[in-house]
Amino acid sequence: MPALKKTNINANFFPRAFPDENDEEQVENTGQTSTNAPRPPRQPSFGDSAGSDPSTQPPTRSASPAGSTKEIMQKGKKTKIILLHFEEGDPEDPLNWSKSRKWFTTFLLCMMTCLIGLSTSAYSNTIDRMTTEFGVSTVAGQVGMFTFNAACAIAPLFLAPLCELIGRREVYLTAYGLFVLCFLFLALGKNIGTEIVGRLFSGLFGSCGTILVGGTLADIWKTKERSVPMSCFTFVAIFGTIAAPVYSGYITQYIGWRWVEWVHMIANGILFIVELFFFKETRGAKILAVRAKALRKETKDESYRSPSDLESESVKDLLTKSSTRAIKLLIGEPVLFLFGFWIAMAWGITFLFLSVIPLTFAGNHGWSEGNAGLPYFGLMFGCVVGFVTGLWADRKYDAVQKENNGVAVPEYRLYGAMFFSPLLPIGLFIFSFTQYAHVHWIAPIIALVPIIVGIYHIFLATYNYTTDAYGDMSSSAIAGQGFMRNMFAASFPLFATQMFKGMGYQFAGLLLALITLALAPIPFVLFKYGTRIRASSTYAISDDEKEAEKKETSDTTETEKRQLHGAA
Repeated sequence: MPALKKTNINANFFPRAFPDENDEEQVENTGQTSTNAPRPPRQPSFGDSAGSDPSTQPPTRSASPAGSTKEIMQKGKKTKIILLHFEEGDPEDPLNWSKSRKWFTTFLLCMMTCLIGLSTSAYSNTIDRMTTEFGVSTVAGQVGMFTFNAACAIAPLFLAPLCELIGRREVYLTAYGLFVLCFLFLALGKNIGTEIVGRLFSGLFGSCGTILVGGTLADIWKTKERSVPMSCFTFVAIFGTIAAPVYSGYITQYIGWRWVEWVHMIANGILFIVELFFFKETRGAKILAVRAKALRKETKDESYRSPSDLESESVKDLLTKSSTRAIKLLIGEPVLFLFGFWIAMAWGITFLFLSVIPLTFAGNHGWSEGNAGLPYFGLMFGCVVGFVTGLWADRKYDAVQKENNGVAVPEYRLYGAMFFSPLLPIGLFIFSFTQYAHVHWIAPIIALVPIIVGIYHIFLATYNYTTDAYGDMSSSAIAGQGFMRNMFAASFPLFATQMFKGMGYQFAGLLLALITLALAPIPFVLFKYGTRIRASSTYAISDDEKEAEKKETSDTTETEKRQLHGAA
């Protein structure tokens, strides 16, 4: 067995990835075993029993668990514990999974995100027939869009920390299973109130299938491997939101609006069953906690502990800190607020167009209910273009980082946004002034391509820059931006029809184009002044800290950095 490794302990909930300068002194005072200490007696592995053949035991467990001996204070007295961590090459460490298993897990996550997105936007095609059947206004039906996105805005502030306590698998499967059941409300509802409540709970549970995916991908992919999986996730998140009207209009037209919900319930239900059997826990801290519990049970030795066993914060404190920190960062950091407003406008426009596109092609060109969804092919093609150009932006980032002696600078993430995000106002200008019946229908469809390419790169720039610039605080920062983004997405469909009919299609689109044009300089300003802004920020990481982190990383193995798996 390899020599025992030094593992630092933190009292708060998010353990440090690197030791402090005075850790050596702390280790000396707590009785840590030295790296040359004799091997402890063999402890039974999982599955050991009297008379069992060691050769038949699972190969995933070391004969002696990886850990370090420490003394901690419990109830006023010192208690000796063995703190477990992953050894280098441990096959149960999600970072050491095989590529095929990592990609299969990524596929499951992306499919879940895509199907939830499809279910979200498909509802928009049911509104007219549903409200006619219930005898209410169209605006009342659009409240269902509001409640879904509002739940998606608020839920991340409270649900994401649950992963830190109980692991990702339990949160995913519980939330996704309840999300599937919510379709019963929507498919069988007899009044508009049932539909609105169903959409509220659908957004609450469905948000877990999108907000937690980034952290889960970080659980299994090392930093240098993560670009393509993250690009795939971004692609399906946007693609799923814009693709549903292509087919849901035909379902509504030919077999009824309720079948839109039944179809999505069947698709999501099948995926839920697959995940129930094949989705494994990805959070290292949870895996270590299960390992420690099993060792305590098998050895009757209560000294085995995982880092999460030593956490001192209550669930209430954790949830309070998580929610308030996100809002505090959003309000207190101008960069986060500007990026948040930028991505909120982009996402609001995406949901606004779920109402505007049918108005344009059914109203101006007289297309049928089913055919009015075909223009979404323009958005789908633009999404593919965004994915391809996003890969170019990732390669550009890697190349510039290499030229900078391997030091990652957040502003390098802005190349894609500087090149492609101005396409959003350009596309909106074109779309606005092709809103005439005598203009061929292909013109506004072509305009949809640059619109979605611009939105795609706003997403990439916002999340990549925020993650790189705010380090350990990025999860809270992104949660705050997500709150603003989803509230815009919730609100925009409520006034889309009145806005475009009241102002006129041309001038309503012109207003949106001018707003997005005013926001277009954001990546250019940050590219030039971002270093200075980060240096003066309380929470952002400065370039000096990036240099120090790079130096420390070069002297530390990937396993040692993540042995406590404290990343969200």
